[in-house]
Amino acid sequence: MPQTVALHVASFAELDARTLHDLLRLRIDVFVVEQACPYPELDGRDVEPGTRHLWLESGGAPVAYLRILADPGDVARIGRVVVAPTARGAGHAGRLMTEALRLVGDRPCVLEAQSYLADFYARHGFTVTGPEYVEDGIPHLPMRRDR
Repeated sequence: MPQTVALHVASFAELDARTLHDLLRLRIDVFVVEQACPYPELDGRDVEPGTRHLWLESGGAPVAYLRILADPGDVARIGRVVVAPTARGAGHAGRLMTEALRLVGDRPCVLEAQSYLADFYARHGFTVTGPEYVEDGIPHLPMRRDR
């Protein structure tokens, strides 16, 4: 029988130590180790009062994650979208994006997409707003969704 995949949403203050550890480990395992990209993963924004952490959990472990930040001008910023290698291809990123955009509501929303994922974000209503740039050796595109 397949394991249930549960959706969670929390502020930083609502995260227990084990959950925070597991979410950060997923992010670091993919963004720093798998993508061979040493960068300051802990940027201080996880703890901001307006930040919301969304993740999917299966078998007691996170399999996908993203965060929503509150940028100036009532703009939401989605970032750190990640799916564990063993859970890819199951629609987890799409499920998280759908929930994130439900939470964002009618506010404008921006993100910095790895370029190869631009079509994925376009399916969620995002459009490219500027030229491609390279960050930490990975091509990115700025994208925005207005609603």
